[in-house]
Amino acid sequence: MKYLIANAKIVNEGRTFKGSVLIREKYIEQILEHETAISSEQYPGYIFINAEDKILMPGVIDDQVHFREPGLTHKADIYTESKAAVAGGITSFMEMPNTIPNTLTQTLLEEKYKLGSEKSLANYSFYMGSSNDNLSEIVKTNPGTVCGVKIFMGSSTGNMLVDNRDTLEGIFRESPCLVAVHCEDENTIRKNTSFFRKIYGEDVPVYLHPVIRSEEACFKSSSLAVELAEKYNTRLHILHISTAKETNLFRNDIPLSQKKITAEVCVHHLWFNSIDYTKKGNYIKWNPAIKTNSDRDGLFQALLNNQLDVVATDHAPHTKAEKQNTYFKAPSGGPLVQHSLSVMIEFYHQHKISLEQIVQKMCHAPAECFRIEKRGYIRPGYYADLVIVDLNIPWTVSPENILYKCGWSPFEDVEFKARVIKTFVNGHPVFDNGTFDESERGMRLTFDR
Repeated sequence: MKYLIANAKIVNEGRTFKGSVLIREKYIEQILEHETAISSEQYPGYIFINAEDKILMPGVIDDQVHFREPGLTHKADIYTESKAAVAGGITSFMEMPNTIPNTLTQTLLEEKYKLGSEKSLANYSFYMGSSNDNLSEIVKTNPGTVCGVKIFMGSSTGNMLVDNRDTLEGIFRESPCLVAVHCEDENTIRKNTSFFRKIYGEDVPVYLHPVIRSEEACFKSSSLAVELAEKYNTRLHILHISTAKETNLFRNDIPLSQKKITAEVCVHHLWFNSIDYTKKGNYIKWNPAIKTNSDRDGLFQALLNNQLDVVATDHAPHTKAEKQNTYFKAPSGGPLVQHSLSVMIEFYHQHKISLEQIVQKMCHAPAECFRIEKRGYIRPGYYADLVIVDLNIPWTVSPENILYKCGWSPFEDVEFKARVIKTFVNGHPVFDNGTFDESERGMRLTFDR
């Protein structure tokens, strides 16, 4: 099929300009820059989409999601969450290994890729998981077809903690591709947990979550990850930074393409702060924890000054029943992929970030960090992963328009000013004003390494 997305405000590579994009089959064929509107008659044979007064941007690449398949499909699955993702403007995702079974062998990893090819409406990649005893499997990972190796340096959902120093040294030394790390120091967390259990028993208030999973726990672990990466010249990407103090570990004096150590922030750490536990309770319980208002402000500043390179979600759904448990029994994580771009554009409306910076952090930077082939930019010859956004159609998040399998969102009752209108994945219009064309599936991401 051939499409012409015409007369849009194109946001790409640090610029916003009026123009049009021609799509042929899976690829961007041509980019036209013009001031005067063009019509369908000028390009016969193309399906004409008039994007006048709308934003056209590359598809968002989310480098950290948990779609819960296999083994936890009562919470979510690849089909439902990829559907929510494309409705939110995400065209590619990278999914984590803490499913059941944990993705700790190459055989299990390829089984997940098979599921992705059958079910995902978006493009996909899956991380190879790590444990204290699977280094022999990790070294077999193909850097050209797998996004990275994931290490949990703090325990979280799935019990994949790697706490053996020799094992960590081995992974940082021998991993054939990018190492992505969840950083929280387990001993610090256990000490804090024991302290508050003695006071509250099993009824620890959720507002103490950021005190238990503290700034100290995060900084100690992130510092160790940076130390190991520098020792072994590892390509390190630290996930979901949650404290202002940690941002000082990262450089902003060299281009992203030259960085060996990068870091990301997630939308919930930019939107919420510790005061919100009073109202939201376990529904905003994540690991690492949402922390203070000062941390939130520090993270935002570090994002703008390029100490933090990527905005992601850590989309990690659980059922409402699971979230309504007591503190220790309620799992950490929540659903975000349908709303992350809306969150960031809301910050644009609040004059906190530009559209060009949003595209840099959500589209260009993930492609650069992971060296994804032919994605993340609007360029001729690249895959036509594109999103059309109307900046001025307000809508309110409600159970009626939530697409997550779990059926809830931490943003319920929030009114966003912008709405995703259309999403193209590999030149295919998978999402169009609330309707889906599911006749095609996404593609496996490949990497230039």
